[in-house]
Amino acid sequence: MPDQITADGSDFLQVDRTKLKRGLRRLDAFFVLLCSLVGLDTIGSLAAAGHEAFTWLLILSVAFFIPYGLIVAELSATFPLEGGLYTWLRLAFGKPLAGVVQAVYWLSNPVWVGGTLCVVAMETFGKFVHPLPGFWSYVAGLVFIWAGVLSTSAPVRLGRWVPVVGAWARIVLLGFFFVSTVVYGVSRGTQPLHGADFAPTYVGFIALVPVIVFTFVGFEVSSSAAEEMEQPQRTIPLGVLRSGVLSFVMVAAPIAGILLVLPGDQVTGLGGFIDAAKAVFTVYGGEVLPDGTVELTGFGAVVGVISAVGLIVALFTSGVSWAMGECRAQATACADGTGPRFFGVISAKHGTPVRINMLSGVLATGVMVAAFNFTNGDTGKYFSAGLNLAISLTMLAYLFLFLCLPVLRRKFPHAPRPFRIPGGRLGVWAASIPTTAIVAYTLLQLIWPGLGLGWFGTGDQSDDALPSGFADQRWPYTLAQVVPLAALLLIGVAFVALGRRQTRGAVPARTRSEGTEPVGSRTSSE
Repeated sequence: MPDQITADGSDFLQVDRTKLKRGLRRLDAFFVLLCSLVGLDTIGSLAAAGHEAFTWLLILSVAFFIPYGLIVAELSATFPLEGGLYTWLRLAFGKPLAGVVQAVYWLSNPVWVGGTLCVVAMETFGKFVHPLPGFWSYVAGLVFIWAGVLSTSAPVRLGRWVPVVGAWARIVLLGFFFVSTVVYGVSRGTQPLHGADFAPTYVGFIALVPVIVFTFVGFEVSSSAAEEMEQPQRTIPLGVLRSGVLSFVMVAAPIAGILLVLPGDQVTGLGGFIDAAKAVFTVYGGEVLPDGTVELTGFGAVVGVISAVGLIVALFTSGVSWAMGECRAQATACADGTGPRFFGVISAKHGTPVRINMLSGVLATGVMVAAFNFTNGDTGKYFSAGLNLAISLTMLAYLFLFLCLPVLRRKFPHAPRPFRIPGGRLGVWAASIPTTAIVAYTLLQLIWPGLGLGWFGTGDQSDDALPSGFADQRWPYTLAQVVPLAALLLIGVAFVALGRRQTRGAVPARTRSEGTEPVGSRTSSE
């Protein structure tokens, strides 16, 4: 593949492939994708929006999820190269833009891990096992973050087991929860369902689009390790298609269960899935007290603790799976001259980007500490601010990802495409335009929630769309999004500038892979 691309007139990545270790198999790609796509931290946010969430989930699965999967399937089959998203952006738009976008994409992981996954994991532990007050919250967060760093830095033969465990934890946990919901409904009844409750509205659309889109992203994660896989041209597209179907079922089923079990006013963005699980597990022992709190006893308490552990494992493996992809892509960018070369080094011993993994851990720790102090311990506010910032960073990257397909079809018309979106040029634009538009709209809603309210006779005010914990705090929320976004964009620009400075005047390393000639050289595209 590198030779074919070079023959087409493009330069190629300056990456030392001699340290990469093949060890990811077909099922490994599937498990990584399942962990990336099925994020349990957003299920509560979707269920909190009520029955309408299910309607928009179905609509956006057709308008966004399916074309997104097809785009990544073609790109990964055509360009199965280490770095995934960075490589595609590099080939389509050049190094400077690819470097900035990739840095923002990578930075979304420590923001997400330190600002969202940590709080959901701690909330779960506190509700099922024991509360974590004050100092112990920081200790638990540090363990959560740095265990993930160790997992992403381990050799592939060991690290591959983290997504395997995470995928099975999801399958067992969500499967058991759904079965328990059925048992609960049969024995104790469910909430009434009315067709009018499922009617889509613009108010619901603007509230749900960011969370649903974020729930549906992650297809490109496994592509970052393409050259560590066996037959990536076939493995990744098949993994994308299979994981897409299963992940939709695994997200939709628990949301349906939550809507059936809990009254709408008892579902919150942070605790929706946790609260529903506690309520459902009372069928095994426990009761819902008059004030609405749930008390598990006997076997119900045992089931609750086991499920809490499973949920925490699922959250942990979500962060690890994304980090495996995003850190590899960032290491590729740094090695290629669009970031500090120090962070582009692959460990000769482990075959993983240990240095960039460590930097991610440091940043995630900083986000965790800053978020706790910024929100004064208000976990709901912490969750909203961290989740929305992580989504915003990811959306910035996707603005360009979906446009890669038509650009690369034009630039490399003769590149072999084992998988191709049907419909020719029309099919390409039919996939790229709606996905890009939805991502752009999502980004606008994240920065200014409620944009468009009142425009179509809704009668609502835009401030009504502010997330949990930010009622009547438009500017504090906006600053909590815009300031970090601007700072992280500047970091991306600084990374590219530093990489170019280090590269300028240096003789590019001529790397060899399995005895072959070097795969590329620098060109004027820099």
